[in-house]
Amino acid sequence: MEVRHIFVGIDLGDKNSVARIAVDREKSERIGFVNNRHGRARLFGEVKRRAEQAGGAEIVMAYEASACGFVLRDEAEAMKIGCWVLAPTKMEKSVEQRKQKNDDRDADDVLEKLRGHVLAGNRLPTVWVPDQQTRDDRELIRTRLELAEKQTQVKSQIQMLLKRHGLEKPSGLGAGWTVRYRRWLDALTESAPLGWGASHGLASLLRQLCSIEGEIERIQESVEQLAGEPRHKPIIEELTKECGVGLLTAMIYRTEIGYAGRFRRGRQVGKFVGLTPTSHESGQQNDRKGHISRQGPPRLRKMLCQASWVHVCHDAGARRIYQQLVSRNPKKKKIAIVAVMRRLAVRLWHRMRKVELELAVA
Repeated sequence: MEVRHIFVGIDLGDKNSVARIAVDREKSERIGFVNNRHGRARLFGEVKRRAEQAGGAEIVMAYEASACGFVLRDEAEAMKIGCWVLAPTKMEKSVEQRKQKNDDRDADDVLEKLRGHVLAGNRLPTVWVPDQQTRDDRELIRTRLELAEKQTQVKSQIQMLLKRHGLEKPSGLGAGWTVRYRRWLDALTESAPLGWGASHGLASLLRQLCSIEGEIERIQESVEQLAGEPRHKPIIEELTKECGVGLLTAMIYRTEIGYAGRFRRGRQVGKFVGLTPTSHESGQQNDRKGHISRQGPPRLRKMLCQASWVHVCHDAGARRIYQQLVSRNPKKKKIAIVAVMRRLAVRLWHRMRKVELELAVA
């Protein structure tokens, strides 16, 4: 007996969402729902009702990964409904589709991808879904990174305020945000060079900076505690053996990669991180390499970039690669450091994979 299917393609929004539902090869129908617990329950109820009407058809649904996370997928799996999360960067779209983008069309594109996979065996561009523990660990590390970004932003605001009022850092205060420099800034909030409004604005920014720095210290303790957990400690100890990789860098890599065994080779790691060049090929004689794809988590690339500059200084192999590329064209230092970043990402993957295999055997 032929198995019937209920296909559900979803365009998941922060609030309003759209689902396109179709039975086997029939034309799809639109259902709008709010992306909250009640709205998703209404969607599941409608899909199950249609499955019963179709004689117990199998339900399969999919949606593109987004900032909304995997809540819909978890709820669907809990109700024994198959649900895939697709990679937006791998959803092939025509020029017309990119220009005429709307929620209904996006949901229909997901539905057709899903239908082609189930009925014809076409490739489905799914993403790896981390377990709940990995997602929870990511929240802490990402919060730590967001605090660092806020700190940088507030420091830039302070420097621009001084620049707008023609104030320059006096000599003898040292380089960077030294204690003497901070004392000078505190003194400006009560001295004549700044007006009443500017002095109060500077005082507010300094209070914000102090609060953020205090929060960074507190959450850094939590990061160190997490790094000492049995599920992380062996891997972090191995990753930090690489020159230029500290505890925070290792934790970012560990949580963003999640499970190194999901990659079969180093080339896949470079592609996941977004450090492989794009290709524009037309025939055998015209294969032009473009900029890196920049796919994958940006925070991981940023971390690799910062670590790679230290890696170049202390690792002979990385320094040789960097110098060779720069010697060919001194203007292409960015290309050289990207090559080092890709190499570092693969080396870390090998280290992480080795520990995973050792733990599996033990």
